[in-house]
Amino acid sequence: MIPKNRHLAINHVALEFLLLNLSLLAVLLFRLPGMMQVPPVEPTLGDFLWLTVIFNLSWGVIIFLNGDLDLYLNFGFRKRMKYIVLNTFFFVGITYILGMVFNIEYIQQTNFLIPIFLFLLINLALFEYYGRKRSNVSLARALVVGKGSEWSAISGFSKKIRRRGYDIVGYLDNEEYQQDSTDNLKIMGKVDELTRILGNNEIDEIFVTVSSLQEEEIKNTIEVADYYGIRVNLLPEAPNFLGDNVRPSYLGDNVRPSYLEGLPVIRVRQTPLDKLHCFLLKKVFDFAFALGVLLVLSPIFLVIAALIYLDNKGPIFYKPVRKGEAGGSFKCYKFRTMSTCDDPVNGTKSTVKNDPRITRVGKYLRKYDLDELPQFINVLKGDMSVVGPRPHRVFLEQDFRKVVNDYMVRHYVKPGVTGWAQVNGWRGPTVTNEQKRQRIKHDLWYIENWSFWMDIKIVFLTVFSKKTRNNAF
Repeated sequence: MIPKNRHLAINHVALEFLLLNLSLLAVLLFRLPGMMQVPPVEPTLGDFLWLTVIFNLSWGVIIFLNGDLDLYLNFGFRKRMKYIVLNTFFFVGITYILGMVFNIEYIQQTNFLIPIFLFLLINLALFEYYGRKRSNVSLARALVVGKGSEWSAISGFSKKIRRRGYDIVGYLDNEEYQQDSTDNLKIMGKVDELTRILGNNEIDEIFVTVSSLQEEEIKNTIEVADYYGIRVNLLPEAPNFLGDNVRPSYLGDNVRPSYLEGLPVIRVRQTPLDKLHCFLLKKVFDFAFALGVLLVLSPIFLVIAALIYLDNKGPIFYKPVRKGEAGGSFKCYKFRTMSTCDDPVNGTKSTVKNDPRITRVGKYLRKYDLDELPQFINVLKGDMSVVGPRPHRVFLEQDFRKVVNDYMVRHYVKPGVTGWAQVNGWRGPTVTNEQKRQRIKHDLWYIENWSFWMDIKIVFLTVFSKKTRNNAF
């Protein structure tokens, strides 16, 4: 899921938790009596503290086990209501069981349903309101490749997926078809002009109508999209498209279809972090870990800052511009380790072994990676993750893309303070093509095989593995 849509979904999840706790607070303030129990049991402050923990825990379990990112992007009232009501039944069951386990008397009577019903009604009303205001939300710009004559069968597709956060800006096709009055999509060129179109336009995702293109054209579309770091979604021509005997060679073994407004859609590069519960788990881990590191090591930060200043008067931090998620740029915080730093924006001079620019203190900071610690500030700001592909300088983008066509795929996720390539020894110089290929190979493997325990493993290896510090200078 691209950042524009994903952040929208995360905002909805945060809104749900806020509404849930506000509903609990409303019941506490107004002291609503039990509806069926006589005499009613007045909840104590302790009951409400337990309720807050149990309600949030129960709803968190529902989100992680049953949360579908796409459902948070669908503002159709009926679908949204069906989803919320179904999850609410599970929610009530989990809450009631936990109430019995911890012997909370208030949950064992029917008035504990009051905050749940308040939450349900307010939630539905707000999502209906936001659905009507959808035009004011920043939409992801999508391009259709290979519209073809069969487009009439899905002519309403472009309008329907606006509810999912997409705005189809036009299409490419090798045939000159008349403009379709049902969707008014702009003809932007032919299929073989994709490179020019992507180079001159801001496109977030591509939808490919498979039946209108040759297999070679589809392969080329995927390769060009990979070069620009743009996701590709296939609209297959038949349900048996992914059968074992007819699986196209350009699809991986783990590709499975999903449904977008009733149409099967196949994402060519599916990653674990496309799933809502995986993304949330990583985001919570990033925030908690980064905050913990900054709090625990703050005295060391002060000592390092003092040593840098005493050794070589000047700024404490060096803030070079790095490339991040979705190809965006951000200022990356590092402790200054050189007497003369490269241009933060357009610098091209790489660090070499025994570099004369490195200060006495900087030598030790770089040897033990202490100069990277301020990047946990970037993690809290949302620019980086604890684990992910290391952020590269701006000028390295084109250099890497000449050697590795799918280099930009690494921008599907946030860059990390540490990463899989680094703990496997592929850090430091990228002079040879082999060094470049191996670094990107490890980065893409991490993205495609992410798990929470892999992040824990990489953090452990970063601290304790000698291989991590190969080429550290």
